[in-house]
Amino acid sequence: MSKKTKLVAAIMIAAASFAVYSGKNYFQEPKSSTSAPPQSQSQVISAQQDLAKLEYEGTQTIEINQNNPTFSKEDLSTANGPWAKYSDLDQLNRATDAEALLNKKLMPTEKRGEISSVTPTGWHNKKINGQYLFNRSHLIGYQLTGENANWKNLITGTRQLNSPEMLRFEMDIKYYLEKSSKNYVRYSVVPVFRGDELLARGVHMMAQSIGSDDVQFNVYIFNVQNGVTLNYADGTSTVGTNSQTSTSEAAPLDKEYVDSNGKGLIKGSKSGVYHLPDSKYYDQTTNPRAWFKTIEEAKKAGYRAAK
Repeated sequence: MSKKTKLVAAIMIAAASFAVYSGKNYFQEPKSSTSAPPQSQSQVISAQQDLAKLEYEGTQTIEINQNNPTFSKEDLSTANGPWAKYSDLDQLNRATDAEALLNKKLMPTEKRGEISSVTPTGWHNKKINGQYLFNRSHLIGYQLTGENANWKNLITGTRQLNSPEMLRFEMDIKYYLEKSSKNYVRYSVVPVFRGDELLARGVHMMAQSIGSDDVQFNVYIFNVQNGVTLNYADGTSTVGTNSQTSTSEAAPLDKEYVDSNGKGLIKGSKSGVYHLPDSKYYDQTTNPRAWFKTIEEAKKAGYRAAK
């Protein structure tokens, strides 16, 4: 059996076995008015453990339930207006989940502040080829709710997990919300831990725009970094000999960096430098002059790689 076949089989097994309560029943069809009683907490825990059993085999983001979110009708109600909820840390001080009904009203109007005061579980950061291995990864991105140094909303995530993988989904939501104050998106992000490990194996992200399918996804993203072996028990790591350089020059010129709507994610700065989503100064480039899909496109426009 090939690696791809085994991965698909594992996802199907996990999907078949998952049964979770409202807002987290990712692998079930939406509940009808005659649905069964809510699932117990023990079933919720069991479902997360099943997802945590999946092994990374080369594809960092995989679709769950054919990419269809499974919110119930009640989950999608806008009767109480926009809201965000961050569940309490568990007994190991790990973030557990974040749920929201997003709207433009929740989006921040100020620049993001410092979050170094938060040290999420599994935090053993170090530089690899001049770039930090880990980010303090928001479950719900700052650009969506303005929630910043909140221990309940931050986990230890690799640069690869944070950007471009989580970022491209978050930006899709952001673009949609900015279009109209009437746009709403039901959103759920759950970090998935295996047993008592302190570093999450991945995150489960699910979103559904209300009254349309403009934003719709149900994905699991592995918390991995190319060329690095992670010890999920405590967050320590070992760099392999084939460690990915993550430099702009090492990336293929025609490789596309786009979100799910096909919009380019490469930033062109005012200083004439282009920054890839996983590069050192990407997040610091807050007002890019231009956006590109490929390095080749950026170079043709006169932009050069960061040194």
